[in-house]
Amino acid sequence: HKARGGDSRRPPLLLVHGAGGHHLHWPPPLRRLPTTDVYALDLPGHGQSAGPGRTTVADYAQVIGAFADALALPPFVLAGHSMGGAIALTFALTAGKRLAGLILVGTGARLRVNAAILTGLQSSFDTTTAQLIDWMYTPAFPAKQRAQALAHLRANDPQTLHDDFAACDAFDVRNAVAALTLPTLVICGTADVMTPVKLSETLQQAIAGSQLHLIEGAGHMAMIEQPAAVMGVIERWLVSWLVS
Repeated sequence: HKARGGDSRRPPLLLVHGAGGHHLHWPPPLRRLPTTDVYALDLPGHGQSAGPGRTTVADYAQVIGAFADALALPPFVLAGHSMGGAIALTFALTAGKRLAGLILVGTGARLRVNAAILTGLQSSFDTTTAQLIDWMYTPAFPAKQRAQALAHLRANDPQTLHDDFAACDAFDVRNAVAALTLPTLVICGTADVMTPVKLSETLQQAIAGSQLHLIEGAGHMAMIEQPAAVMGVIERWLVSWLVS
């Protein structure tokens, strides 16, 4: 998905979803910012993008580079949620000069995955995907939307979904993130049980000059549960340093 009409003073914004996700996980107002060229990417094997999916975060980071090359993007802001945040961190560490800024939502420098998820996605797909939805959203998330989220999760190729979570489990840049000097915004829901707030706090402490904003009461899918709050934090951050 692409939205154009950006202010020439503002770099493009590229949005990267998480494991088993797609570009619609980002709030529509964010995907259609009137003052910014916004690109919401479906990773290979996800959403409207053909497979195969990748098996490592580093391989997905190479996809980001190829995407930016194909569009001849100037320095851009890279936003990632969960696995997308791991991809964004990896890209920043390997190709940081291509970025103007970094937005990390519900993620961490290390993303450990419960072994029961990895085995369950191969042996008990329906049960495990239902459990994932319970962990991804708070109990207050409406039942109808919860059912839609589960259907979307189950629409993934089971192997691709497993490989996404395995890629997350293998991801670890804790010893490298302190080298980042990019303007960085860190966002996390206070009720996130998949990537708890402490992971975002650790990122903020490690990345000099970064900002941390907590979304009160939101779960792992903060941008779906509280889109206006997430949108507001990102828009204010973009305005505060990219245009001032």
